Amino acid sequence: MQRDGRALLFDLDDTLYPQRRFILSGFAAVSRHVALRHSVDPHEAFACLVRAYKGVERGHELDRLVASFDLPESIDGLVDIMRSHRPTLRIEWTMVDTLQQLRRSWALAVVTNGVPSVQRAKVQALGLDSLVDTVVYASEHGTGAGKPDRAPFREALSRIGSRPSRAIFVGDNPEADIAGASLCGLRTIYTRQWRTQPWPFAHLRPDSVVRHISEVPAVASLLFTRKLVHHAA
Repeated sequence: MQRDGRALLFDLDDTLYPQRRFILSGFAAVSRHVALRHSVDPHEAFACLVRAYKGVERGHELDRLVASFDLPESIDGLVDIMRSHRPTLRIEWTMVDTLQQLRRSWALAVVTNGVPSVQRAKVQALGLDSLVDTVVYASEHGTGAGKPDRAPFREALSRIGSRPSRAIFVGDNPEADIAGASLCGLRTIYTRQWRTQPWPFAHLRPDSVVRHISEVPAVASLLFTRKLVHHAA
């Protein structure tokens, strides 16, 4: 295996899998909880949560559930259930194939924001530990604020024995992923696989844009050899 210090760093949520699957898995856990505690039909509870998620109450789904069924539950308690449940997640076979292909010639790391215990459960459910060289839980490093703080990026590079000039970051978040990695001197690939919002910055552009992670091997190789013409998102 000839990696020559080349490294690819990946975000997790909405980069290696669609985050909505974790949210729906959490909704299912909450629905089972209220069914056992309050004899609420779990299918009706789940449907209530999904309607709120798809509508104007997105971000306040648990409030809608409690109000709709007049539940004597605290929102914080339901949030804890979502965070602590064992998620039902799967990684797409195309993602597995892409990571396995990349690992033949690149060191691979995941750098993820979020509550570390929650993110660890996602990584375990997706089986990512066997597909990458290391996983960095960003809030455990530096200020604790996570990306775009430089410390998590530097920690990942240190673990895999690479340096910014030989590394590329792949992510979906313009500020946390692309701006953060750029500040550390990494080249960047912005993935729009599960993100539809327009690019928000006039002063910053990723080095490349992909619509599917399967495009990363070819794009990363071109970026690494400086043959890719930079273009706007």
